[in-house]
Amino acid sequence: MSESLKLRLVGLAAIILSAGILFPLFFDGAGYRERHLSNDIPPEPEAPVVISVTPVKQALPDTSELAEPAPAAERPAKSAALQAKIDKSDAKLAIEPDTPTLDQEGVPVAWTLQLASFKDETNARGLRKQLINAGHKVYTRKQAGLVKVYVGPDLQRSNLERLKLELKEKMALDGIIVRFTTQ
Repeated sequence: MSESLKLRLVGLAAIILSAGILFPLFFDGAGYRERHLSNDIPPEPEAPVVISVTPVKQALPDTSELAEPAPAAERPAKSAALQAKIDKSDAKLAIEPDTPTLDQEGVPVAWTLQLASFKDETNARGLRKQLINAGHKVYTRKQAGLVKVYVGPDLQRSNLERLKLELKEKMALDGIIVRFTTQ
């Protein structure tokens, strides 16, 4: 047998002997511990007490006879200044209703009220939200880098003219009435 083979066999024997001694020391299972979880289940709740209620039926009052009308409430007289303001606002709102018309292609002509144009879309959204909360039909469109806020559309231009006056008084918005398109 050659010298190198003897050294290899001695090395192999040393490795096997050390593995036989060290293997049970490291892998005896002492490192494994079973986890015990606490059992914190609350006690069963008590059954609710059932109370039985018997309904009491009462006869409804007789409504076959008509009730006496209530006396009319008296209104205070309007002052002359107040009456003048009312007449002035009625004159503003006295716009003749128009009838819807058709264009050359047989499509109804609709109108919309353009209220504002914004560069910043958040400003347009804010105005849109205010108008929606006020109960108006509102939409926005992006055109040439601007966001435009519209109210409508409506088939009668006179309705939008009244709305324009109303929004000018309430919200200080002065818009223009334009023809409604779907683009």
